[in-house]
Amino acid sequence: MLQGVPLFASMNNRHLRRLAKEGKPVSFSAGEVIVKKGAEGVGFYLVLKGRAQAKKGSRVLKEFEKGQFFGEMALLDNGPRSADVVASEPTDCFGLTHWDFEGIRHEDPEMTEAILRELARRLRETDELL
Repeated sequence: MLQGVPLFASMNNRHLRRLAKEGKPVSFSAGEVIVKKGAEGVGFYLVLKGRAQAKKGSRVLKEFEKGQFFGEMALLDNGPRSADVVASEPTDCFGLTHWDFEGIRHEDPEMTEAILRELARRLRETDELL
């Protein structure tokens, strides 16, 4: 499933296995806040099962389902979150912290390029919403 994430698609199998080993499963109940707007970004989440919504106030910005991800900017820095993400039903995710990813990223600088491309794409998508 990690290979299907654009951020990680260019990684070799060794790096993907290491990512899988470094990350951990996390579960959230319906209505539970996964990410709080303004909080320090410490990790990336890949939805394994369930659904979550990115929200600003009552406005839904995006829905995340199985195979989709959020929090990728936190892999590069631990700046403040730009929106709340709330589980809209019981949701299981694969979580990876900034610190766990940092060591892996330094082993392969090409990974940084793939991440920056995906971040640029998502910024364009967000800009269109605004």
